[in-house]
Amino acid sequence: MTDAFFRTPAPKNEPVLAYAPGDQARTELQKQLEKFRGNQAEIPLVIGGKEIRTGKTTKAIEPHKHASVLAVAHEAGEAETQKAIESALHAKKSWEKTPWEERAAVFLKAADLLATKYRATLNAATMLNQSKTAYQAEIDSACELIDFFRFNVHFLTKLYQEQPESSPGVWNRMDYRPLEGFVAAITPFNFTAIAGNLPTSAALMGNTVVWKPSGTALFSGHWVMKILQEAGLPDGVINFLPGPSSKIAPALFSHPDFAGVHFTGSTAVFHDIWKKVAGNLENYKSYPRLVGETGGKDFVFAHPSAATKELATALVRGAFEYQGQKCSAASRAYIAKSIWTSVETEMRAQLSEIKMGDVCDFSNFVSAVIDEKSFDKLHAYIERAKKSADCKVILGGKCDKSVGYFVEPTVIVTTNPNYETMREELFGPVLTVYVYEDKDYEAALDLCDKGSPYALTGAFFAQDRAAIVYASEKLRHAAGNFYINDKPTGAVVGQQPFGGARASGTNDKAGSILNLIRWTSPRSIKETFNPPTNYRYPFLG
Repeated sequence: MTDAFFRTPAPKNEPVLAYAPGDQARTELQKQLEKFRGNQAEIPLVIGGKEIRTGKTTKAIEPHKHASVLAVAHEAGEAETQKAIESALHAKKSWEKTPWEERAAVFLKAADLLATKYRATLNAATMLNQSKTAYQAEIDSACELIDFFRFNVHFLTKLYQEQPESSPGVWNRMDYRPLEGFVAAITPFNFTAIAGNLPTSAALMGNTVVWKPSGTALFSGHWVMKILQEAGLPDGVINFLPGPSSKIAPALFSHPDFAGVHFTGSTAVFHDIWKKVAGNLENYKSYPRLVGETGGKDFVFAHPSAATKELATALVRGAFEYQGQKCSAASRAYIAKSIWTSVETEMRAQLSEIKMGDVCDFSNFVSAVIDEKSFDKLHAYIERAKKSADCKVILGGKCDKSVGYFVEPTVIVTTNPNYETMREELFGPVLTVYVYEDKDYEAALDLCDKGSPYALTGAFFAQDRAAIVYASEKLRHAAGNFYINDKPTGAVVGQQPFGGARASGTNDKAGSILNLIRWTSPRSIKETFNPPTNYRYPFLG
């Protein structure tokens, strides 16, 4: 132990590598892709720092080449879940007493390992297991996860430095305790950075975690766990538990030491979690923290003064990068009639150049959706739109799952602002456009605000400043992340804290101090140096 007040390294956003032809980073990444494709891996559970193989397995495949098996993953059941909980509770005794700077050092080291030694490894794992292009993997599994590790340490120091005022003869202090019990982290397939951040942000604050990764992102999750172990994460602080929710969730949410859940996934699943927790309140030692980022039906709204080329580019990138499988992806658009023809022409030109296919071909802009269930859902929506009198599929619309789960970037134009693809979350490369009459601008803003139960991200395009001010106020509650003259995707840690409200979650803003506060249970401490010796107050004289 030392008596110093430590200052952590000032965080800076990790630079994004370009992977252009001839770049050394591109060569290293391509070698790693070949290596993974040539060596089928085995993914164990990690409980208390030990690898567990249950013998009950599932396959981690490449969605763009679904006959290719990257790894065989062992699955947890109820018994393994109970062991993981016990491991987390056992590790908690020493982890929460570990000095904050020692906890921070683990994640700062993990950031540096990922920025150097494991950059190509985790990017390649994400590309193959989740069908991300090199660039999409780079901004996710490398840059964003590195930023989470570094910035969360920075936010921790700011939080711990937040202390109350003290009056004469009194010293007031704030002790930021971890939660009592264990935290469950339930992570999605679409962002490796989210999968890495949800368990580690809670762990950084002194909590111990049971981490259930998505069944369609097991390979990248496996490598995140290996990086954390190499960074010095003590055994049992985070327990890696692949397996079906039906076997894992009941044990998590019925345990009396369940202290909270850090969740990213569908609104329906989060509703179910909330109900399960509510039904078990009498069994818990404390009220659990429920932190969730859920669904979205993210919008782009274009005023008649919008610049059309910039708008079209934002729609193409915002709707179709990573096959529209970002929580923030543009899914519905409201565009003024006076500019629609220009926007449509520009979108046609850009989409005519876009290639779709295997992520190992770096000329492809988009690849496959995550699995057959997603493919079938999207295909059904597109086929219904083709038959609907309210819609016209003007771009894309082809679907093919013979080799991979490929859905073409698709643009639907509808005359019905309440058509199903304007309201329901599709989570795929499908953008629905409603063209409004310029004179109906204010009414169209109301449609946008009320047209979906979600409120995650949204974008507004205009050159008219008065229109920007008006729309920003009108749509104030329609999006937790609001973009002006930019696509609704691409939030950067430390710059645009991410999260939404309404049916999109608890808006606890990953990538900010607000999220870390949720994983603490503050204790106020008052120390009086010269306590009174008589009960009487002066007014009693």
